[in-house]
Amino acid sequence: GFRTKIFLEARVLNQERAPRGPFGPLDLVEKIYEEIRTKGGQPIRIPAATLTAPQSTPVETAHEDMIHDAQLDYYGKRLATCSSDRTIKIFDVIDGEKKGAGVTLKGHSGPVWQVAWGHPKYGNILASCSYDGKVFIWKEQAPPSGASSGSWTKIKEYAAHSASGRYRLPKAGYNDGKWNVEQFDGHVGGCTAVSWAPATLPGSLINPSTAATPNPSSAPTAAQQQPTSPPSVKRFVSAGCDNKVKIWVHKPSAPSGSSAWQLEETLEGHADWVRDVAWAPNIGLPRSYIATASQDKTVCVWTKDSPGAPWAKTILEGGSGEGNKFFPDVVWRASWSLAGNILAVSCGDGKVTLWKENLKGGWELVSEMTS
Repeated sequence: GFRTKIFLEARVLNQERAPRGPFGPLDLVEKIYEEIRTKGGQPIRIPAATLTAPQSTPVETAHEDMIHDAQLDYYGKRLATCSSDRTIKIFDVIDGEKKGAGVTLKGHSGPVWQVAWGHPKYGNILASCSYDGKVFIWKEQAPPSGASSGSWTKIKEYAAHSASGRYRLPKAGYNDGKWNVEQFDGHVGGCTAVSWAPATLPGSLINPSTAATPNPSSAPTAAQQQPTSPPSVKRFVSAGCDNKVKIWVHKPSAPSGSSAWQLEETLEGHADWVRDVAWAPNIGLPRSYIATASQDKTVCVWTKDSPGAPWAKTILEGGSGEGNKFFPDVVWRASWSLAGNILAVSCGDGKVTLWKENLKGGWELVSEMTS
């Protein structure tokens, strides 16, 4: 937004009714999913849990211009922000509040649009992209003895982007530290957002595949009885200035001379630029969700009930009256919760709304936050 201060929003499960562990209330979700797995998808009794009212904590970032993005890391312990002042700031977050003055990263020569954290198994890694057409990869070095945090250095600079509407996917080989780029044509007029699909295949939690097909004439071995996870397929979804949403799948066996990334499906339903797209997290449940936010003041949630089913579109009723599908202003961002069951939408009117699917498949407004 047009401020140098952001707000951390927190929705927590009731402490007395939700068991806690290393990752807090998420242990309850894991317990429920484990019961689904062990009971073969049959109806189960879900432990009672309630949501408290949203709590917002203001964070003074000391940015000198508008903030374009704010991202918590995998564990929710660090907050990264970026701004039109061409800087990135990283703060420690303890119990939902910023601690310390933070770290400022400089290097971009234009406004910094977005930041994204890498998975912690690769260390503390942050990516940033800017109006200068460059993508930087930053990494925190090991802290000195007695220090809680180390210094940040730029380990990679990628500067081949232009306004051609082409995709360029830098890919790291973490064994040798080298990067290569896969490039192919995308949207006409430009690509505005991309979002990776979950690595876990839909439905793999409920119906895991078997490692091998047993010989009918012999008893199955222990290895044949062990379920295995199906191989993951690389996919991502993109949004563009052509008002379209496109789903891409990686096919390593593509003919020589053609891109390994092939267009799998095109979703059409917006009347203006699609500003953001977000593929919902999935731990192996059958249904897939994609949310899209557009310049046409609408938000669409695309659902797919099974791998072979078509994508179905539902438009959120963002207006004040019943049946009004238009938000008060341009919708800029859409973001899913970690469990993939709550959708946050930010609008040009300065409000953030939270949406959740009901038992009938419709989407209801469950909360509204105004700075």
